[in-house]
Amino acid sequence: MSRIPQTFIDELLARTDIVELVGSRVTLKKQGREYTACCPFHAEKTPSFYVTPQKQFYHCFGCGAHGTAISFLMEYDNMEFVEAVEELARRAGMDVPRESGPGRRDSEDFQRLIAAQEAAAAHFTDNLRHHPEAVDYLKQRGLTGEIARDYRLGFAPNVRDDLLRTLSGEFEEQELLSAGLATRRDSGPPYDRFRGRIMFPIRDSRGRVVGFGGRLLGPGDPKYLNTPETPVFHKGQHLYGLYEARKASPRLEELLVVEGYMDVIALAQFGLRNAVATLGTATTRDHLERLFRVVPHLVFCFDGDRAGREAAWRALEQTLPVMRDGRQVRFLFLPEGEDPDTLVRREGPEGLQARMRQARPLSDVLIDGLRQRHDAGTREGRAALGAQAARLIRDMPEGLLRAQIINELAQLASVSTDQFERGLGPRAPDDTPAPSPPPRPSPATRRQRLEITPVRLALSVLLDQPTLAQDLGDMHWLEHLNTPGVKVLVQVLETLRQNPHLTTAGLLERWRDSETGRHLLKLAQWQPPPSQEEAVPKLLQDALGRLRQQYIQQRTEALLAKASRAALSDDEKAELKTLLIRKPQ
Repeated sequence: MSRIPQTFIDELLARTDIVELVGSRVTLKKQGREYTACCPFHAEKTPSFYVTPQKQFYHCFGCGAHGTAISFLMEYDNMEFVEAVEELARRAGMDVPRESGPGRRDSEDFQRLIAAQEAAAAHFTDNLRHHPEAVDYLKQRGLTGEIARDYRLGFAPNVRDDLLRTLSGEFEEQELLSAGLATRRDSGPPYDRFRGRIMFPIRDSRGRVVGFGGRLLGPGDPKYLNTPETPVFHKGQHLYGLYEARKASPRLEELLVVEGYMDVIALAQFGLRNAVATLGTATTRDHLERLFRVVPHLVFCFDGDRAGREAAWRALEQTLPVMRDGRQVRFLFLPEGEDPDTLVRREGPEGLQARMRQARPLSDVLIDGLRQRHDAGTREGRAALGAQAARLIRDMPEGLLRAQIINELAQLASVSTDQFERGLGPRAPDDTPAPSPPPRPSPATRRQRLEITPVRLALSVLLDQPTLAQDLGDMHWLEHLNTPGVKVLVQVLETLRQNPHLTTAGLLERWRDSETGRHLLKLAQWQPPPSQEEAVPKLLQDALGRLRQQYIQQRTEALLAKASRAALSDDEKAELKTLLIRKPQ
């Protein structure tokens, strides 16, 4: 598969003026060396959103939103990463290059499979016009031509090789098999995978058809059939209707997650174009991360029966590890015998929206579910409840919601909050501890004041002034220092030495979507007090000097420990003598 070269992203960010970009969407006011505004990502009356030209970086002290020009487009315009890069390239008058992994052929094959899906979608759409029985079915379901057009609905006639014959002049047989449009039994001749079905094209974030869902028009099994896993289609990642929802409303705030294609279509018919559906699979972590990149609020819609509640519980288990503060998830359980399609026809869009407003918060569903699964009236039951609760929220991100849930779960298990938290077990260690978020400051006192470790201080200074890395001498000793975060510091220094013109934004993009990247984003919020701006280089030297002393201490202790067990080499003796001279008393 093709990807965008890192060198292009570096150049693109170097050509991009984040002030101009943000200013085209938000009214900015110059304040010192920065620009301020009321945050576009949350409601506020006093500006706490700052854009720093020097770093090509933005940060909100109110809600914590921060990032580069690419991040801003992803958050503000609901774009995927590639879309944001392409938009910045368009603004800069640049063409986005692509490079392949194993070889150029991979990219060409990928594009051919996409082209085959698009050609199939066009054929299915054309078929729908010429098959009255399919049109009648859609009309009976209350769908209009406008909805059929917007969602590119089509029809695959019950003919063994209708699509194969149509596309055979443009695509090879193996391409149609690889695209999941054709199949075969053993070594027999290939035939159309979809026959006698209403066709629902599944589109990616860029609007390209990557697969299909097909519903039988008559009796038979399976009622619904999806494209199999292919190089361009993965059921656990794509969501039906997400592209259409974003296109209908670029500033979405909430999405309704339903179970079927027809539910999405029916809701759209009634003006509710913010529904999406998983593709016949349970909700996955990839689904959730994709959804939360688009909106902060989700409502899951499930049947109210036992099967629906079990499905909701599985969705809850997947959701907890991505429930950061600011995200909201609620669960809507439908009356028995109803689905979103039938309910919206019976109660209208207002009725369904009223039910959505009354949907139950994730935390309530979690706690009630644990109560139902365990007998909290016995010690053994409370212990089992606490053990399952600990497993569920162990990987939940730190924050106010997690703290509130822990407090309530501790009460249910009849233990103290401290005891419950000890039962969670150790969390994965952070390589670079991030600074605590600052309180929301006034413009006069908004500078971050952190008691910062030498590693964090060094990283903060380098993110503020990346060119300082070029003035440092031999830092090889850092690779042998054993202290939290030093590996990241070594990587940052090496990156800046190899790329001397890299901006703060370009540096941050090197670690996008990684734990290290999240720590660096937080450290990039640091700025020196106005009185110390000229002394920033000395701050870096001081931080590295303290780290050098730590290294001397550690190396001295290591050599002394070795000397107590065996004789040192001549080089080691000379090194130890030098270290003892340098070691502070």
